[in-house]
Amino acid sequence: MENQNPIHVFATWKVKEGQIENVLNLLKTVHDESIKETGNLFYKIHQSNSDENTLILFEGYTNEAAIADHRNSPHFQDIVLQKIVPLLENREIVLTTPLVYL
Repeated sequence: MENQNPIHVFATWKVKEGQIENVLNLLKTVHDESIKETGNLFYKIHQSNSDENTLILFEGYTNEAAIADHRNSPHFQDIVLQKIVPLLENREIVLTTPLVYL
């Protein structure tokens, strides 16, 4: 049975030296399009205080299907995979389920 809990994504991007401005400019469009997705709960972009070339994306989706929709979207396929990923040294993605303690 498909997980119907919300899923939060933590993506850590290490940007190649000299490319942070280019990545942030591209990421603005990805953010603006992602928050329009039906299954998106939020899309937050953080920059490390100790290394400006490290970005952490914190994203929330209603379920696994919403993540699939996001990954299949034109802005993910065209901008993230084709334009941003080549500007990254490293990219780590962790999918999480928020825990609620009573």
